[in-house]
Amino acid sequence: MSRKNAVIWGCLLMLVAGVVMVAYAQELQLGDNEAGLEENMSFVEVFKKGGLLMWPISVMSILGVALIMYFIMVLRPEQIVPQAWFDELRDDLSKRKLGDARILCNQKPSPISAVTVAALDYVEDTGRPESSLLKEIMEGEGIRQATRLQNQVQYLQDIAVITPMFGLLGTVVGMVQAFNAVALDLAKAKPMLLAAGVSLALITTAAGLIVAIPAMIAYSYFRNRTASLIGRLETASADLLTQLVK
Repeated sequence: MSRKNAVIWGCLLMLVAGVVMVAYAQELQLGDNEAGLEENMSFVEVFKKGGLLMWPISVMSILGVALIMYFIMVLRPEQIVPQAWFDELRDDLSKRKLGDARILCNQKPSPISAVTVAALDYVEDTGRPESSLLKEIMEGEGIRQATRLQNQVQYLQDIAVITPMFGLLGTVVGMVQAFNAVALDLAKAKPMLLAAGVSLALITTAAGLIVAIPAMIAYSYFRNRTASLIGRLETASADLLTQLVK
């Protein structure tokens, strides 16, 4: 999937989430049959009825959107193994210009740059590098860079898991409050009051799921993209190893 398509899908997910939240807010109503009145709740009112736990859910949604936009910009082949830069690096290594290769790596930090610098350190320190040790050093640095990329994407999964828990906690708190209102005043207890309290308690659950579902979809997409980029990094590292061994 290209960067343009990723941006489009990310915007569509956020748009769908927003439409669902607004539609839910407009459909949620408080009925008062005795007075014959009906009150439509706005989005702000639904947010307030959700209680304090709507705030951490909102923070999670903002973090999720920010991470999605960040990964769209960062998880690209040009950020992992820039092709033009890599061709110039291979040319320097083939001509044994190790100093120029180090300068090139310092000018454009990237995962492949970190792998190259680790290899150059070993080559310059030993003078006569062993291919097996050089391979281990490059693989070790490559694993560290791959782990860093994977850990970044893991934050989206954390958001997708934690946010529904906030929603569930809000539901439990709301139901406890509704049942307490009935238990403390049996004379005024009405089934409609209990139903209204429970329905309002479910607001946090709906909000949590609305945030978690797009986050999980985005995590699945970026996880696959990260795996592809790690494969590209491994291929480039193997190419550099061949140049250094020569």
